[in-house]
Amino acid sequence: MDRDLVAARELAAGLAVRAGRLQVERRDTLRVGAPKAHANDVVSDVDIASERLIVDALRDAWPQDAVQAEEGHGGGGTSGWKWVVDPLDGTRNYISRTGPWSVCIALYEGDEPRVAVVYEPVADETFTAVDGGGAELNGERLTVSGGPALDTALVGVSFQPNPATKARAGRVVRDLLPVCGDIRRVPAALNLVYLAAGRLDGGLALDTNLWDIAAGALVAREAGVVLGGRGDAFSTELTIGAAPALWDSLAELVRGVA
Repeated sequence: MDRDLVAARELAAGLAVRAGRLQVERRDTLRVGAPKAHANDVVSDVDIASERLIVDALRDAWPQDAVQAEEGHGGGGTSGWKWVVDPLDGTRNYISRTGPWSVCIALYEGDEPRVAVVYEPVADETFTAVDGGGAELNGERLTVSGGPALDTALVGVSFQPNPATKARAGRVVRDLLPVCGDIRRVPAALNLVYLAAGRLDGGLALDTNLWDIAAGALVAREAGVVLGGRGDAFSTELTIGAAPALWDSLAELVRGVA
């Protein structure tokens, strides 16, 4: 089935902005539900409302598409296309008002990402990408910088806050922090798009889900960020991204301890 990828990107971007504005408007009245997989895996009624807004509109536009969504409002499809939705990546930041969060929507054809949108509501920044068509921030083309050496590099770190992954992340930070310029802990999608924008020089994510990284990874790749994991292909278990000049040193260090 042919698909107008630019039209898909524009629809997804519009939905991400609508969801982001809802999140800003309802932040003072949100209700936090029971934890999901572990005590730090929190969800609010705003997560749920945002996902329903996005999924319902995608279903209306392309009813034959599958939808994989974090809070469970997706379903199967027959078209061979799949939307991957994280309605609020960084819920803990959102609830506690301690950092940024984003709305993430990606479109896959089979196993290949074709369209990506990551929207950061507070900054009103929309990062987008179309497979083979480059990456943009608010309509301006993104191109990754060459990147500094590791000892001056700013590296983003993302990880699921369950006990096992926190222990794993602690080992990585123990070895990384003394030899890099500095680190920042940021949600996974923003970690990747900040790489694309040159705000971070390198980044790593541990034990994520597909909806955490699907959109951000395509934006990063289309901007020229080098991505990998244990090997050339990145995975939800380990995602490493870097500017080209930084890739070898960062990947070697992270793979050795992660």
